Amino acid sequence: MAQRDQSALSGLARAGFSRLSEARHWLTELSELLSIPPEEIAPELSIAADPDAALNHLIDLERSDSGSVKARWADRSQREALVRVLGASSGLAEFLLRHPEHLNVTTLTDAPMPTASEMKNDLFTALGVRNGFAESADDVAVCLLRERYRRILTRIVIFDLTADDPTEVLDSVTSLLADAAAAALEAALAIARTRLCDPPVGNPIFPRADVERTRFAVIGMGKAGARELNYVSDVDVIYVAESEGELSQSRAIDVATRLAMQIQRIIDEPDSEPGLWEVDPNLRPEGKDGALVRTLDSHIAYYERWAKSWEFQALLKARPLAGDADLGSEYVAATSPLVWATAHREDFVESVQAMRGRVTANIPSDEVQRQIKLGPGGLRDVEFTVQLLQLVHGQTDESVRQRGTLPALTALSDAGYIGRQESADFAEAYAYLRVLEHRLQLVRLRRTHLMPRDEESLRVLARSTRRPGGAAGLLRTWEKTKHDVRELHERLFYRPLLSAVAALPEDELALSTDQAKARLTAIGFRDPRGALAHIAALTAGVSRRATIQRHLLPVMLRWFAEGTDPDYGLLAFRRLSDALGSTHWFLRMLRDSSMVAERLTRVLSSSRYVGELLAAFPESSAWLEKDRELRPLDLAALRAEMQAIFSRHESLERATKAVLRVRRREILRLALGAVLDIDGVTELGPALADITDATLQGMLRQIRSTVPGGELVEFAVIGMGRFGGAELGFGSDTDVVYVFRALTEETEKAQAVAQKYVSELTRLTDDPVLPLDLDVDLRPEGKNGPVVRSLESYRRYYERWSLTWEAQALLRARGVAGDESLVTDFISLADAVRYPVQISENDVREVKRIKARMENERLPRGADPLRHVKLGRGSLSDVEWFVQLIQLQHAHSIPALQTTSTLEALDVAAEHGLIKTDDAIQLREAWIFSSRARSAMTLWLNRTTDVLPIERRQLEGIARILDYPPGSAALLEEDYFAITRRARRVFEQSFYGRPDIPHTRAF
Repeated sequence: MAQRDQSALSGLARAGFSRLSEARHWLTELSELLSIPPEEIAPELSIAADPDAALNHLIDLERSDSGSVKARWADRSQREALVRVLGASSGLAEFLLRHPEHLNVTTLTDAPMPTASEMKNDLFTALGVRNGFAESADDVAVCLLRERYRRILTRIVIFDLTADDPTEVLDSVTSLLADAAAAALEAALAIARTRLCDPPVGNPIFPRADVERTRFAVIGMGKAGARELNYVSDVDVIYVAESEGELSQSRAIDVATRLAMQIQRIIDEPDSEPGLWEVDPNLRPEGKDGALVRTLDSHIAYYERWAKSWEFQALLKARPLAGDADLGSEYVAATSPLVWATAHREDFVESVQAMRGRVTANIPSDEVQRQIKLGPGGLRDVEFTVQLLQLVHGQTDESVRQRGTLPALTALSDAGYIGRQESADFAEAYAYLRVLEHRLQLVRLRRTHLMPRDEESLRVLARSTRRPGGAAGLLRTWEKTKHDVRELHERLFYRPLLSAVAALPEDELALSTDQAKARLTAIGFRDPRGALAHIAALTAGVSRRATIQRHLLPVMLRWFAEGTDPDYGLLAFRRLSDALGSTHWFLRMLRDSSMVAERLTRVLSSSRYVGELLAAFPESSAWLEKDRELRPLDLAALRAEMQAIFSRHESLERATKAVLRVRRREILRLALGAVLDIDGVTELGPALADITDATLQGMLRQIRSTVPGGELVEFAVIGMGRFGGAELGFGSDTDVVYVFRALTEETEKAQAVAQKYVSELTRLTDDPVLPLDLDVDLRPEGKNGPVVRSLESYRRYYERWSLTWEAQALLRARGVAGDESLVTDFISLADAVRYPVQISENDVREVKRIKARMENERLPRGADPLRHVKLGRGSLSDVEWFVQLIQLQHAHSIPALQTTSTLEALDVAAEHGLIKTDDAIQLREAWIFSSRARSAMTLWLNRTTDVLPIERRQLEGIARILDYPPGSAALLEEDYFAITRRARRVFEQSFYGRPDIPHTRAF
């Protein structure tokens, strides 16, 4: 007995049941209802995606409407249709339970599928539509519309589920769904017209004559417009209206707006028969903020003056869907020329990138890898690629102006813009992903694009797609499809660019030069002729290097195009390849590690500063393979390397050149880390200071060994400003002062030796590639004072003549190189000056006066104080002067304030209640943001500047280095203004302390 039971359960498992014990009980129940042995029922259910669900729904149907299932079970085609529908869609099962009279659709399995006009006529007949008006506009009419639509939907589902291969009928299914949606909108419009002039309750809203004279068209967008609609999808629409006869345009817009609102309610408003889908009009001009309905002229005026490029990309699929067909056709005819001129627009690339970014930006992180539609390798990647190719080549070739994705793929292949095999592979992947999406939406007739997580749902999905392998096989196929889509994107869009300039196999596509230029322009290259020349140089010939480059470039071109300056990136890559292409490791590294290749394209298209340094150190590209190689070397390692250099070279000039080369190399390491967001600004400043310290220490040591008279003098270099505070950024000056101490009574000779040290340091650190810029302007008496002084001279000067600003400058004084005893004594002297026991009110006022004067006088002529990251309002100088004033006032009594670091001093001030914690946080944020922006400007422009650019492309480049997403130029600007505005408010309140001072007004 037990063996027989086990055998029966095994049979159920083979038939696809998962809840075996319950299934046995349910089969017995259905057997009794149908008077058929259970063993004859179970095999018939094995064709269902979910046999358990099919069995339950059959029982429910037969219970609620006795004989409804039994009457259809004997006919094989009806039985199969019923089982497949009930096993795939609980949503349709619930519909058939509500309306069992529609089970007779299973008798139509051999009949041709209805045409668009037949669907519309079916709904019109049910609603009694005549001359565009429904017989009734009450809730009964609305429910009847939804009921008849779902009957049509059930027929489409049966057609889909009974096909041998669902991908083969996908195009037909999506077209049928779009036609059904159009028919539903037509029927809803008829009810809406009746509601306006003959409502079920209340008085007419408009006279019938006004409604009749209002020409109203519903334009289908997105998948509805392209006749590739999902089972459950928003139906994107745009509404257009015109008046007829004596009716005014404004009156027609009023009528049409009411019609549009009513259509949306009729389709989706809650009722006893559930809504169908959302009618989404948000692709209209100005989106949610724009008028719901416009005239044709108003639409065209908007598109000609204000529309973004992505709006024209959306219009690519526009099609008259319902209402006045002539008006709909006029709309499409008027907008079509604008669509196909889009690729010429100046903002085309930026707009397309921004649109693509918006698609993924709002996906929750835990859903990205489950997204069939929006995730990497998903449906949107296919659609985006096809649309971009259409917009590029459709400018001159009308044959590719197709609305649907699959027809467009075929057209692009037929016209020679993509290879036939790539087109076929892309179409296959797209169809498979669409089938997955459809099967998931069918389950509950709900909009979803997420791959399920649980094993049982995956098993059912695998069965519904008619693919072997179960849940594990489904996941393998899906992951492979996603990978193939990403790879195909590169092959479709970028590989043909190579064919314009390189010899590829005969079966490869060959774009003309002009076509290749158009494609390069469309993806962001500003000099397509130059780009083609670089591609040709990289791929020409039959060498191993050229062969590898032909494999690498399609994917690298995509990554270059996603960067801010793809032209420079490709040029820099060509230089790098020329330098390293013959090595055994470079191309192999790029071929074998997509991470390295992507990082390389990112840094080259993001930073000319990096590009120029990498050209000098091409072998440094190997660092991109490991994050640890992009971390700064510590000071001990730098000192050791520089000491080794001097020990190997007898010539001081040759040794110093080698040291400067090490300095450039290490700054390149930091620049790579900064662009790739591996090192933050708080790591960057100390690391740059270490490199400069090691450079000056090594050079000074060698200079002192070669300049006579060293026994006469002690000598030291003192770092000042941002160098002294270890707060350097890329392009920062190196502020220093020099001090010496005579070891004999021959003071003048000691002065001459010290002066020789200074002149040699200045000469030997002169680097035209990456200037060191030793700046001595912070010395006593400024530019009028001697370049080097004795310690006693410094002491006498500070005791007799020192001004407050000089004490303030000493706050960041730090010993950098030279004799330690002299450094110790100088710092001790500096401490007495910069950390006074008490600072007078006059001195405090003097600090504030100098700061106010600096704001008015030191800004470059014409510079916007809102954009100057060093001297502007709320930027670096505001934070630093505030902190320095606190140090002058309190560092003597609070030793922790005796630091050269701005941020450390700010933290200590907050800990001791000298500034509110929230205010300190805002100042810290402004200092860090301004420091990062200043370095980013140097990295992007390869020159030092302190003014945030106005030009959008420059801002975009800086934003990308700061790790903003594409299209964030305006966001960077907004963030900078907001952060510095808050910091300025804190500064004015805490530094000046009197809001009535005119120069302290907030901006």
